[in-house]
Amino acid sequence: MTSSTSSPPAESAGLQLKGITKTFGSFVANDAIDLDVRPGEIHCLLGENGAGKSTLMNVLYGLYQPDGGQIVIDGTPRQFADPKQAMAAGIGMVHQHFMLVEVFSVAENLILGREPGLVVDMKTARATVRELSARYGLPVDPDAVIEDLPVGIQQRVEILKALANDAKYLIFDEPTAVLTPQEIDELMVVMQNLRDEGRGIVFITHKLREVRAIADRITVLRRGRVVGQAEPGTSEQELARLMVGRAVDLSVDKEHAAPGAVRLEVSGLTVANAAGAVVVDGIDFEVSGGEILCIAGVQGNGQSELADALLGNAAVLSGRIELDGVDISHATPRQTIVAGMGFVPEDRQHDGFIGSFTIAENLVLNRYDRPPFASGLSLDLRAIDRNAVALRDEFDIRTPDVRNLGSSLSGGNAQKAVLARELSRDLSVLVASQPTRGVDVGAIEFLHKRIVAERDRGTAVLLVSTELEEVEALADRVLVMYRGTVVGIVAPDTPRDVLGMMMAGVPYDEAVALVRDAEQGEGE
Repeated sequence: MTSSTSSPPAESAGLQLKGITKTFGSFVANDAIDLDVRPGEIHCLLGENGAGKSTLMNVLYGLYQPDGGQIVIDGTPRQFADPKQAMAAGIGMVHQHFMLVEVFSVAENLILGREPGLVVDMKTARATVRELSARYGLPVDPDAVIEDLPVGIQQRVEILKALANDAKYLIFDEPTAVLTPQEIDELMVVMQNLRDEGRGIVFITHKLREVRAIADRITVLRRGRVVGQAEPGTSEQELARLMVGRAVDLSVDKEHAAPGAVRLEVSGLTVANAAGAVVVDGIDFEVSGGEILCIAGVQGNGQSELADALLGNAAVLSGRIELDGVDISHATPRQTIVAGMGFVPEDRQHDGFIGSFTIAENLVLNRYDRPPFASGLSLDLRAIDRNAVALRDEFDIRTPDVRNLGSSLSGGNAQKAVLARELSRDLSVLVASQPTRGVDVGAIEFLHKRIVAERDRGTAVLLVSTELEEVEALADRVLVMYRGTVVGIVAPDTPRDVLGMMMAGVPYDEAVALVRDAEQGEGE
């Protein structure tokens, strides 16, 4: 994918942030940041989680008020007391965590906050959805209810909301964090089309490959400050160094696995989703201590429900799950955890972390009721705090105080905390579902090393990931799922073309033959 550059616009045209400073108590989130965005360009804002990227954009969007600095749009200084004023000035934002009312339809979400009077014109709202969908190649049913839509389609609705306000400058805040590779490719095309029609786009991300594929310009933030500018052709290693402030090993250094006894055995497992439909259909596999089995597949093929069933959080219709020889097929999540399973959920915001609890409290959610953190009905708050400080230091969880609310942590630090909590006790099995989703390269390097270290301790690791790079880097074996079934279990060095076909349901031998025939055809 290539990006086009545009000639410099007139000096007055464009969006400028001049010396933006934002503090939260003694913490300086943005420290005199300068940033400009030109019409007809994609300006990537790159940085670790907690670098200040989202805070800066929330200032621009009117969600936060700056403590210093100035916003200038097309030569005119502006101040935004709230997002409505920012939208009126031509600013649109596609949030990482969607700002949609889940029980409303697409059309209702589109018109929300833009109602012209007491009577809501739903006919016009539906027509607007259809017109924008057709114009920008973002097909969405106006009458579909948000909670019934997959995340990729929900993101389309977020984009349509911004376009309905005729936004001249669009902010995409970590837009690919919850998308499949196919949906990411589609989003890139949409962003390029918007750029080509003259809109200025700020693309916030930590994914280096995406930056190099689509950026016209790159600005790197680290700990609240601009630390450099880079060209799209800059190497991933150099971009990572700018982000983190040190050299980052983008590969995973691990020895060959030395599997021991089988610790997790799944046989004939059939699982239903919340609506009662079968989404995991009679699958078999096993994971031994000292190995990482990665489950690969396009999102939505039963991986999430499988992970939930292993924890005891989904309906098992038939089959058997054994942990160290003990049947846990119908155990509760609490019983499963006590039996020795660690669990990193794919959605930490909803299932892995409680933002209204302190960081220290979050770090004992799996054993708060047992010594040394509890005696009878009493909690030992000092022991809970000591545990949190120790885990903060060991796992590099960046917070000045473990008594701060969990919601104060950036995404990467929250994920470190979830993993720290699960690895703070002896485990038989670690189930990690999308463990690095929405996490920057520095945190990914750290999390990968800890997962490999857990394998080397003799724990059986089952890792679910839609990132093929992660699967290739961590797996000792790869199990490919398609529509709730196991297509095959293969080696991690299986060619990508073969894995891709298997992820579409093609058996291994047939996929190998198809790839071989295609290569021979190209060579003739």
